[in-house]
Amino acid sequence: MLPGSHPDPSILRVGEDYYLATSTFEWYPGVRLHHSRDLVHWRPLGGALDGPRLLDLTGCPDSGGVWAPNLTHADGLFHLVYGNVSGYTGGFTDCPNLLVTAPTAEGPWSDPVPLHARGFDASLFHDTDTSWLVNLVHDWRPGHGGSAGLEATRYDRAGRRLVGEPVPLLLPPRAGWIEGPNLHRRGGRYYLITADGGTGYGHQVTVARSRTLAGPYEPDPAGPLLTSRDHPDLPLQKAGHGSLVDTPDGSTYLAYLVARPEGRHGPCILGRETALAPVHWTDDGWPRTPTGLPEATVAAPPARPPRTRDRRPAARPARPARKPLLGPEWSTLRRPAGPDWITATERPGGLRLRGGRSPQSLTGASLAARRATARHCTFEAAVDFAPAGFQHLAGITAYYNTRNWYFLYLTADDTGRTVLRRAGCDRGVTTVDETGQRPVTAGTTVRLGLDLDGPQLRFRYDPGDGWQPFGPPLDATVLSDEHAEEHDAGGIRALGFTGAFLGLWAWDLTGRGHHADFHDPQYRTRTR
Repeated sequence: MLPGSHPDPSILRVGEDYYLATSTFEWYPGVRLHHSRDLVHWRPLGGALDGPRLLDLTGCPDSGGVWAPNLTHADGLFHLVYGNVSGYTGGFTDCPNLLVTAPTAEGPWSDPVPLHARGFDASLFHDTDTSWLVNLVHDWRPGHGGSAGLEATRYDRAGRRLVGEPVPLLLPPRAGWIEGPNLHRRGGRYYLITADGGTGYGHQVTVARSRTLAGPYEPDPAGPLLTSRDHPDLPLQKAGHGSLVDTPDGSTYLAYLVARPEGRHGPCILGRETALAPVHWTDDGWPRTPTGLPEATVAAPPARPPRTRDRRPAARPARPARKPLLGPEWSTLRRPAGPDWITATERPGGLRLRGGRSPQSLTGASLAARRATARHCTFEAAVDFAPAGFQHLAGITAYYNTRNWYFLYLTADDTGRTVLRRAGCDRGVTTVDETGQRPVTAGTTVRLGLDLDGPQLRFRYDPGDGWQPFGPPLDATVLSDEHAEEHDAGGIRALGFTGAFLGLWAWDLTGRGHHADFHDPQYRTRTR
């Protein structure tokens, strides 16, 4: 439904409008939002958290930042709960949770309300007269498994604060590590929708229910609501982390995350994506999907009848008062797009990037990119750049994180001549192919391109007389979730949650912000 990196979907209906929020990790703007009228066609609204007032990603680790946002609606306001993970190694997970509200899904969003940092994947549940914040309780102590279960804390919407002590949720026996909790109420019962089995190939959506909010909860005797755990040959894998929504006619759908690997349980270059499944309710009150498996194709919901003239239409989302510098498909790394480092140039379709810090830095990068959304896709841009030395670099990138990326760039060699080179980084080991460099006439606009073809990546360039390949094919699986995840003797060293991004990158390792101009960036998907 939403291809490319759109994990941990939180879906919501307000009137006849559907809204969906997904995780963004170390990328600005935080919490990617989409709007739909039919659950099929989705319009990107951009990110809700567009600046440091709402989200500070300075020093954010790879795959830290915004995890599993939750979008709800009450009192005429959208409520957005999100965590900002600043660390997850050594057995610890530092995740302050915050809440903002807005009259429309496009803002303006209020100043954040600090909630707590007891655990991650927090969600807000609006009961008949009370709201509750539900979250996993993270247990840092060695030998305790990392999870102390789930809890709920009452939230006072009028006072904008948590009230009282957390209430533990009495989970089914041997529930183990469950996360991504979402509560729903239906027919006098509370339904707890959770993510189970980790975020990899054992992932699943599980359901338990209770007559009271605190429990005890009984699991669905039929097992997971949805999983691909025991079916490694399905095209959609890692199915889990679901969120339910009801249509105006009473039908129910599940938004959940999946991944499309290269081969059987292979690397997932596109990251975790959002899919949709129809849900029916059994006579004894359990939600079920048709097969319990992620389906590559599902029937579209029935079309809504056209409105009559005497029927008041549902309010459309308000447009933001200020048009952002970049379109909603673009993201920037760890800092918002602003005039201190990125501006629109006089030439139509152009952007000026002032060179930022090194790729290993967790602050100050000058990188604007968009998600890779298909196994076969292309990214191109023209570059005007006058490097004065080897510390000036500008070009296009296929990027996963600080430790895994490819870069085709203009720079200057030791004689001051402008050259085109390629560099890469594989789990923190950087290589530069100086022998394969190509000289470029100073002042020449060079168009750079890359082609992603499943597990392979190819660079190319056009100095003005047609496209030419640049170097041999590269291993695109370096840009996968699986390759990015690293462990050492102390446990997790790096997580891989984001999928691959394609974009524009400028470095100035002297710290003076030497600029590059990029023109006509284009992204296209291909059948092959």
